[in-house]
Amino acid sequence: MNLIDQTFARLKQEGRTALIPFVTVGDPDFETSLDIIKRLEQSGADMIELGVPYSDPLADGPVIQRASERALRSSITLADCIRMAERAREEGVRIPLILFTYFNPVLQFGLEQFFELIVSKGISGLIIPDLPIEEDEEVRAMSEAANIHLIPLVAPTSKDRVRRISKKARGFVYCVSSLGVTGVRSDFHSDIDQFLTTVREATDLPIGVGFGISSREQVERFERVCDAVIVGSAIVRQIEEAVPLLEEPATREQGLAAIGRFVAGLKG
Repeated sequence: MNLIDQTFARLKQEGRTALIPFVTVGDPDFETSLDIIKRLEQSGADMIELGVPYSDPLADGPVIQRASERALRSSITLADCIRMAERAREEGVRIPLILFTYFNPVLQFGLEQFFELIVSKGISGLIIPDLPIEEDEEVRAMSEAANIHLIPLVAPTSKDRVRRISKKARGFVYCVSSLGVTGVRSDFHSDIDQFLTTVREATDLPIGVGFGISSREQVERFERVCDAVIVGSAIVRQIEEAVPLLEEPATREQGLAAIGRFVAGLKG
């Protein structure tokens, strides 16, 4: 069984909702990013999204764009992001790792080579936000053969396609809480609860909510209606604010602790 399925089954028995932080791999550098991933697990993360830095993101807001710029300045590649999963496993990380990447880096890497690499490196899921279901047949077949869940995004504007998208989903269905790119928000789509009900009725899989969630209050608001809460920009912003501490050996632990406290606070 895929580790994502095992984790959701355990959390269901425990009556808990998964907390899934997102980080940009290599922000601010490879080794620091590895330490952040380990700290996220220690602070209560149930799964982690590993974001591949990309120069032309379509779904990412300014906070994650800046994180990508910092990582790219460190010459982080798709191969490095896959290697990060391997290093995390070697360092004792046990929770599911989900690779978040746009399609172009995967295409340039080569699909066969990409799946040959990720299948043995401890990656359980894959999110490709710019790959529509109408064009994902080859990637989906390779994902299923590798037992790596291809996790789709559905948005409030996807009403006519929710059932089609959810039917093909594996792992969980990632529900976008608001329109536009990622980023911290105080308000969500006005019909978000009805939208989540529609998705719930369309699938037996767990459903997760992301985009804009940034506080314990918002996490708690969605815990009542979903199986996972994804927090991206708010955590990446914490990392950005901690960069001066992380870059100095004498204050590195202080920076990691600040990030850990923020994530632990999201759990309540």
